[in-house]
Order: sequence, then structure tokens, then C-alpha cells
Amino acid sequence: MTETPPNPTSALVLFSGGQDSATCLAWALERYERVETVGFDYGQRHAVEMRARLNVRDAMLRALPRLAGRLGSDQVVDLTGFGAIGETAMTTDRAIEIGARGLPTTFVPGRNLVFLSVAAALADRRGLDVLVGGMCETDFSGYPDCRRDTIEAMGRALSLGLDKPVPIETPLMALTKAQTWALADRVGGAALVDLIVEDSHTCYRGDRAHRHAWGYGCGECPACDLRAAGWAEWTASA
Repeated sequence: MTETPPNPTSALVLFSGGQDSATCLAWALERYERVETVGFDYGQRHAVEMRARLNVRDAMLRALPRLAGRLGSDQVVDLTGFGAIGETAMTTDRAIEIGARGLPTTFVPGRNLVFLSVAAALADRRGLDVLVGGMCETDFSGYPDCRRDTIEAMGRALSLGLDKPVPIETPLMALTKAQTWALADRVGGAALVDLIVEDSHTCYRGDRAHRHAWGYGCGECPACDLRAAGWAEWTASA
């Protein structure tokens, strides 16, 4: 982790509207006096993700009323040109499988690196102290840009490039999906857990037709598998 300014009071959350970023948003609201969000339109196949993030933001105000005053503005950055480069299962009609390099076809090359660069520039302009992202290597799905080493190296590069500390907080980095559910429950109780179940979106196939105990999704893609397994483990131990 890169050097953090003393007593940071503000944060910019990389916010997709999925389970992880929703949990990170609640985590940031608990810690910082001013929290803003940024989303990225990189040509995702399913527009449901972009709608979900707005629903989650609105619902967060009701789920965490004591912290609602800390939630500031939201911005969406158009990265559709970048998304078109990868031709992955996230941006084109392609099967979700393991590709020739041994990586899943849902891997968008360099996505988190680009997201963090853009977020750092926005945070600099907005005067925000810390970046917060939902990257996690414990439930590693084959994405090399989710690894702790990658994020720490990126933080150092951004700090050099902007000539100031650019701390990147990744509160989920060492957590399993079950522990992520538990974190949401600790921060916001049943109201936050219900929000994540009902409003967040994780399914790679954009399925909002099938409702499960853990939320909406196809129930078959890797993202749904992780979310469902985490829910089952957490509820069994709760």
C-alpha cells in the first residue's frame, strides 16, 4: 500500500454497482467525511450494470441514513474506446471460458490499471485524498490486475506520476466472499445486506430475471458462483 496522507478525510470510490463496490462504498462512508463515486462505461455488454450503480447509490442513502450526508457527487467516464480493444466476453458476444493464455475470457486486459489512472486524475482534480477499490485476490478469478502486488505497484506509479501520495485502499483484498457479506452486515446490518441482495448486480450475463437468496443472476457464470458460495458460507456461520 502506498503512503497515506495524515488524517485523510475524503475518498473516491471506484463504483460499478456490484456487491464488492457497494460494500466498499459503505466502508468508505463509515471512514471518510466526504465520499464521491466514479463509474466507467467501457462498452459493457449489459447496460444493467450502469443502471444498478445508480440504484445502489440511491438505496445507500436509505440503508445508511446516519452516513447519507457524506455521499457526494457521482461521475461516469466514457471508456468505450478502451473497452473495444480487448474483445472480451465482457464487451462482445463471446463464450465465458478459459482462453489460450489460461485467463478467463471475462478478463479485460488492463482494465483496473486504466480505471485507477483515470480515478487518480479525477481525485486530484476534485481534491480527494484516497482511492477505494473492490479488488480482491482471495477470491481470485484469474484476473492479474486484482492482485495486491499489482495494486501496490500501481499506487507507486501514480504517486510518482502525480508527484504526491496516491493511496489506494482495497478493503476486500484479503477477504473471502463470505467475509465480504459479513463486512456489509457489520457496517449496515440487515438494511445494507438487503440492499446488496436486491439492487447490486454481479452476474456476467446481465440476468435480472432470476432471483436467488443472494440476489439476481443467471446462477451459472463464475461471478454468480462466487457470490452464491459466499452467501451460503456466511449464512451457515451467522
